[in-house]
Amino acid sequence: MSIPEPPKDKRTKAYKEWKAKYDSHPEGLGDVVAKVTEATGIKKVVEAITDKCGCEERQKRWNEKFPFKMKNPLTEEEYLKIKEVIDSRKDRFTVQEAEEYKAIFERVFEKKVDCTSCSFKSLIWEKLKRAIEI
Repeated sequence: MSIPEPPKDKRTKAYKEWKAKYDSHPEGLGDVVAKVTEATGIKKVVEAITDKCGCEERQKRWNEKFPFKMKNPLTEEEYLKIKEVIDSRKDRFTVQEAEEYKAIFERVFEKKVDCTSCSFKSLIWEKLKRAIEI
């Protein structure tokens, strides 16, 4: 009996690379502080002095309060759509396009926004661009 081959990953190379960077990116400020305290040896000193420092709980709280990642990562289709606009250096959007990007924003950040055409670029588009440019 032959072993079936695993299914091929049909995602684009660009999206796979972005997703790998995204997955390895810190969740939030708590992860950064944890890495710094571990790298500098502060964590070992605190653990040697106290029985329970609360580091893990604090790390989780800070990650939730100061997140670096989206709640739901971009899909490949969303990633490619945003990347194409960034690469084309487009700076004007139709009302329909703004609504599409607003829907993406609300899905990935789990945050409802009430935006006007004047706040679209600063409120939604810039944050989506930063998400692509991790």
